Amino acid sequence: MPESDADRIGELQAEVAQLREAVASHAVVDQAIGMMIALGRVTPEEGWEVLRDVSQHSNIRLRNIAELILIWGRRGEIPADVRARLEDALDRYGPTQVPGSDPGPRSGSDPGPRSGSDPGPRSGSDPGHRPAQGAKAGAEDPRPRP
Repeated sequence: MPESDADRIGELQAEVAQLREAVASHAVVDQAIGMMIALGRVTPEEGWEVLRDVSQHSNIRLRNIAELILIWGRRGEIPADVRARLEDALDRYGPTQVPGSDPGPRSGSDPGPRSGSDPGPRSGSDPGHRPAQGAKAGAEDPRPRP
């Protein structure tokens, strides 16, 4: 039995809604990866892995983790359990701690900075921030902080 025009229009509208949601979700995830790159000093691939790890270990959809990270960037608020998992993931993939976290000793499983990376001196009151490359030690990091 052939589809009616009304049925086909309904299917197309549903498909358009799904595509819009996919585009919006992709943008949110890309922005959160960008935050991981900037704050965690990781590559885009490592930023993706950080989000994926946090999502898997917290049993929260990746898009929702990305949204929480963006809220954290705007308001400075993130659930404690997500922050802890984020710190753990960044410890595995990146050379620095999450900005604003306790600068205490790292776990024994952390291999330290990746070869070829220079952790550089820390500056300012925020232990997770280093001066921008080429900046002098003790200079305030000009990048915005969440």
